[in-house]
Amino acid sequence: MHFLVKGRRLAHSCWMSNTLVRLSGLFTLESAYLACFKLQLFLTVSFAFFFFSCCCCCRMAQAPMSCDCFVSLPPGSRDDHVIFGKNSDRPRDEVQEVVYHPAASHPPGSTLECTYIQIPQVERTYAVVLSKPAWLWGAEMGANDQGVCIGNEAVWTREPVVPGEALLGMDLVRLGLERGDSAWAALTVITGLLEQHGQGGQCKEEPEPFSYHNTFLLVDRSEAWVLETAGRLWVAQKVSEGVKNISNQLTIHTEISAEHPELRSVAKDQGWWDGQGEFNFSQVFSPENPPARMELAKKRYKGGTELLQQHDGSVTAEVMMTILRDKPSGICMDSGGFCTTGSMVSVLPRDASLPCIHFFTATPDPSRSIFKPFIFSDCPTPVLRVVSPQFGPSDPVRKQPRFQSRVDRRHDLYKAHQVALNTMETKPDEGLAVYDILRDLESQCLSEISAMLSGEIPGDELGDLFFDCVDTEIKFYQ
Repeated sequence: MHFLVKGRRLAHSCWMSNTLVRLSGLFTLESAYLACFKLQLFLTVSFAFFFFSCCCCCRMAQAPMSCDCFVSLPPGSRDDHVIFGKNSDRPRDEVQEVVYHPAASHPPGSTLECTYIQIPQVERTYAVVLSKPAWLWGAEMGANDQGVCIGNEAVWTREPVVPGEALLGMDLVRLGLERGDSAWAALTVITGLLEQHGQGGQCKEEPEPFSYHNTFLLVDRSEAWVLETAGRLWVAQKVSEGVKNISNQLTIHTEISAEHPELRSVAKDQGWWDGQGEFNFSQVFSPENPPARMELAKKRYKGGTELLQQHDGSVTAEVMMTILRDKPSGICMDSGGFCTTGSMVSVLPRDASLPCIHFFTATPDPSRSIFKPFIFSDCPTPVLRVVSPQFGPSDPVRKQPRFQSRVDRRHDLYKAHQVALNTMETKPDEGLAVYDILRDLESQCLSEISAMLSGEIPGDELGDLFFDCVDTEIKFYQ
């Protein structure tokens, strides 16, 4: 079989036996190593779909409707890396795209159009890669070129969800990434904007009301922060080591590292706290009659905690992907009108001289999708085939009243994945035949990435890797 990778023709033979590779042309050792690495990524993409489209296809009955975020910091991680992961659980027919925005300078006094409202723009924003519902401005999860990752979760508290349009929690995710050069800096960006503009607005692409408050997991190369909000109020917990997960639960109890200056006085004035003893945020602000989503999510939160604890001390990108693909816990969710519509795993080396690697699926259900690696570089090739169509002023989200019609937001990879998924569901035996090969190839791929993080392959030469993998995946489906 012959494949073209960045203009280099590779002859690949005997891969089922010893994965022997012949490289035509005169390559330097470094170029050959890079080409081999990309080839293994190709093989992972090519075969992973077969297996994942056939295994773990059952649906969880009444699974919790929420997202799940995870982080592992040394010594929870096997290597000297911080590992971040998130599954985005959204309406089943919602398309999630992966978009890149370069760093930019903005004129003083300029404004920024978010999903529903305008806010003042800052003079400088960082480069970001985002996994986002295609209909809105913000993001479910993403990373910036400063080594910061953020994911959010829906949550309900004793503070009511105020009607009207404000900043979505997903807007705050993107704003934190565009403006924060560390997890703490991003947290201060989010809390500042929260106090200025509030949070609210329709969170689904349909007229039926659906709004919530948010919790966030913010991660950088050295630490993580859990940020939980109630209206404009907030509380934060610093995580310096070990493993931590969040779902749509209030998880901060008395371990408070930072808080809104009026948090406790509001709780006292409302009669939620008598001012005596330790202040337990979760206990004080959790609603007396929580929505069914919060109650059902307790199982997911517990299951996520147990999975992290099982791997405490040995968490890698591969382990995090396994957790996100876990069906029995409900973390890989497929229930009624909701499913996991996008997934992300990031590796943030403590050594700042090494690149961060961010894996995205850009397709639903990680158990039947492929994680593809993105690395920030000076001039990345645009990956338009995971970017949804734009509809401008005629977009039903922008027209008033909003959400009166629907448009087709599917990008090329999403369409190809859907067609292949439907085909493979009718021929499940074909996927089982390559199970052992798939696991070996995926393991080899992640081993090569580990080698790159050890300095054997320059990270700046892999800036087009995400483009290559998406392009190869689509060609394979076709």
